[in-house]
Amino acid sequence: MKWMIYGANGYTGELIAREAQRRGLNPIVAGRNKLRIEALGAELGLETRCFGLDDSAALGRELKGVGLVLHCAGPFSATARPMIEACLSMQCHYLDITGEISVFEYAQAQHERARQAGCVVCPGVGFDVIPTDCVAATLKEVLPDATHLALGFDSRSGFSPGTAKTSVEGLAQGGKVRRDGRIVAVPLAYSVRKIDFGGGEKLAMTIPWGDVSTAWYTTGIPNIEVFIPGSPGMIANAKRANYFRWLIGWPPLQRAIKQRIAQKVKGPDETLRAQQPTFVWGEARNAAGVVRTARIKTANGYSLTITGSLAVVEHLRREQPAGGAYTPSRLLGPDLVTKLPGSGELSVT
Repeated sequence: MKWMIYGANGYTGELIAREAQRRGLNPIVAGRNKLRIEALGAELGLETRCFGLDDSAALGRELKGVGLVLHCAGPFSATARPMIEACLSMQCHYLDITGEISVFEYAQAQHERARQAGCVVCPGVGFDVIPTDCVAATLKEVLPDATHLALGFDSRSGFSPGTAKTSVEGLAQGGKVRRDGRIVAVPLAYSVRKIDFGGGEKLAMTIPWGDVSTAWYTTGIPNIEVFIPGSPGMIANAKRANYFRWLIGWPPLQRAIKQRIAQKVKGPDETLRAQQPTFVWGEARNAAGVVRTARIKTANGYSLTITGSLAVVEHLRREQPAGGAYTPSRLLGPDLVTKLPGSGELSVT
C-alpha cells in the first residue's frame, strides 16, 4: 500500500518521515512548502508531492493511488476537514496527530460514510490521545458503571510550532468539559485540584483537550474532564484570560501571535526529548463513589507521537479493519500504549 505523510515539512511530520524512512516504510512526503518538501525527499530518497488543501479536485488527484494518509499539517481546525473529505472520496485511510476537539467531533460524524467507503478515519494517533485513550479504555474495563472520568498528563516537553499555535486558538475558545454526554463550554481553568500524575502530587487545572471528545467515543462515560499541572501563577493567569478571550480571539492578533510562533518556536531536539518522559493519569468514579485510578509513564510526547503514529500506520498496512471512525484504543486495543518504546506498565489501583 502506498502511503503519504502530509505536512512532512513541519516539526513533527519531519520527525515521523525520518523514522519511517529508517524503518523502510518509504512514505510519500508531501506538503505545500515545495522547497522544504523537495529538499527532505531528496535527502531521504523518498517520492515527493507538493500541493495545498484549498482545491478539492486537485487534492483528489494528488491522492490517487494512495491508500493511507498520515496528516501532520496543523492547525488541524483548518486542515483536517478538507483532507478527511478527500480521503473519503478516494477511499483512503485517514490518520492525523491532532488534539483538537472539533476535529474529533467532525471525524466521528463521518463514521457511516467511512464505513461505506471501507476506510478508517482515526484522528489523534499521537500524544496525548494514544496514552489517555488507552487509560480511559482500561478504566472502563475495571469500572464498567463509571459515570465520571478525569484524565490528565504531566509533560515537561517544550512546544512544537504547531502545538503552540493550537494552544493559542484554544485560549480564545475557552474551556470545554463533557457533562451528561454533551460537550459544554466552561471558563479556562474551570476546575482546579491536586493530582499525582505519577511523579508526585501537583496542582492541576482543566484544559479543553481532545480527550473530552475521544474518551466519550471510547468509553461512553458521560462526564469527562482533562487536566494538566500548573503553578498557582499559571492557573491565576488562565483564570484572568477568561476576561480577555474576545481580544485573544481577534483574528489580527491571532495571526500576529502565530507568525511570531513560526519565527521563534522550534520544538525540542532529540537530546531534550530523551530527557523528558511524560506521566499520564486517569480516574474513574461510579455513582456509588467507587474510584479507580490508572497511571503510566511514557516517552516524551513528541517521541510517542512518532512511534504511536507509525504503529497505527503499520497496523493498517498489515490488517484490514472494517471501515469507520475510530479512536486509537478502539482500533488497536487498550494495550497499545504499553507496546510503544519508553512506556512502562499501565497500573490500576
